[in-house]
Amino acid sequence: MPIAYIEDIARHEGEQVTIRGWLHNRRSSGTIHFLTVRDGTGFLQAVMSKANVEPDVFTLADHLSQESAIVVTGQVRADSRAPGGFELEVTTLQVIGESHDYPITPKEHGIDFLLDRRHLWIRSERQSAILRVRHEVVNAVRDFFNSRGFILVDTPIFTPSAAEGTTTLFPVPYFDLGTAYLTQSGQLYNEANAAALGRVYCFGPTFRAEKSKTRRHLTEFWMVEPEVAYATLDDTIELAEQLVVAVVERVLDKRSRELKVLQRDTSRLERVKTPFPRVSYDEAVKILHDRGVNFEWGNDLGGTDETVLSEQFDRPVAVHRYPAAVKAFYMEPDPERPELALCVDVLAPEGYGEIIGGSQRIADADLLLERIRQHNLPQEAFEWYLDIRRYGSVPHSGFGMGIERVVSWLCGLDHLREAIAYPRMIYRMSP
Repeated sequence: MPIAYIEDIARHEGEQVTIRGWLHNRRSSGTIHFLTVRDGTGFLQAVMSKANVEPDVFTLADHLSQESAIVVTGQVRADSRAPGGFELEVTTLQVIGESHDYPITPKEHGIDFLLDRRHLWIRSERQSAILRVRHEVVNAVRDFFNSRGFILVDTPIFTPSAAEGTTTLFPVPYFDLGTAYLTQSGQLYNEANAAALGRVYCFGPTFRAEKSKTRRHLTEFWMVEPEVAYATLDDTIELAEQLVVAVVERVLDKRSRELKVLQRDTSRLERVKTPFPRVSYDEAVKILHDRGVNFEWGNDLGGTDETVLSEQFDRPVAVHRYPAAVKAFYMEPDPERPELALCVDVLAPEGYGEIIGGSQRIADADLLLERIRQHNLPQEAFEWYLDIRRYGSVPHSGFGMGIERVVSWLCGLDHLREAIAYPRMIYRMSP
């Protein structure tokens, strides 16, 4: 019999096929077994009637335990009552690998119990749907930049210096060269790449030793970071808008089944269109004050502040020109108000907070050196970074988009820990 995948089952209506997978659940009704089979691409109801199989096969199914590896063969038929609209009328069944006392049963379990068994929890229908949405987000990001002439350039995981402040660095002993650090961002290297190749992006894991227990923080997360030579802040905001819309449209188009499993209200995602509202930091402070939030000008926006702001809009909002004192050392000052930085944070609606942070970078070598010293950073570690300004400096801009935050927003999750297969948090580094 031809091997079929559950995600393609509609193509095989009326045919005899074989499904290779695992038993997700089982219930019996006298002379009929209802087996929910998963194969990594989806979930399918397989119906085994006592009249259609050998007696030993029916008895075998009667004792199957959750997550046993099985191969089932039968005829595909449409049934509107079945999940997905199709089911398999089983004729044969083979057990490949038995499962005994599977720890994650259909009952409710606490989050710590599930995270301790994350390697098994990802087999569930909900977690599988989230990881498939994540896969689509990653593919959409790559396709977006590749189709626009951007060049992917991998940047180092080990770095000699900080990109986003020294307080959140993970130190690593590095042979006889002293201490290296796990990267906080590929941006600094990406600026050099943009001077070589014009339009570039890097895409990989980044690390922050931030002692935060909020639902928006992980110590290891994935980020895509484009960088463009001769680009201004406005160019960066426009690129960010286009990327977010492209990712949302792709997920709505390709992962509607997964969003349905997650019970996501897709009408909210369908409103995500360009242009996004653009709100200056000054305007954002006024909105917060008008909403009764006790916020002092000059502070960075916190999670609650971002939530209040985003609730005023039906799509992501771009907040730009924050005080330079609360932003990174490399951000170009606003020529009209030097106390402000030419930067932007894109906040997702529904309280999901910042999904993109970006800026126009300082192009002048002397100003950049001054900022490095103001931030008490070691000049020798940034000599190569200063070289980008010494040899043909141009205005350039870029941003970083956190994949887990985007996935959390698109899936409607309560916490980032479900948006990555194996989350790393300040209180967890296993499995």
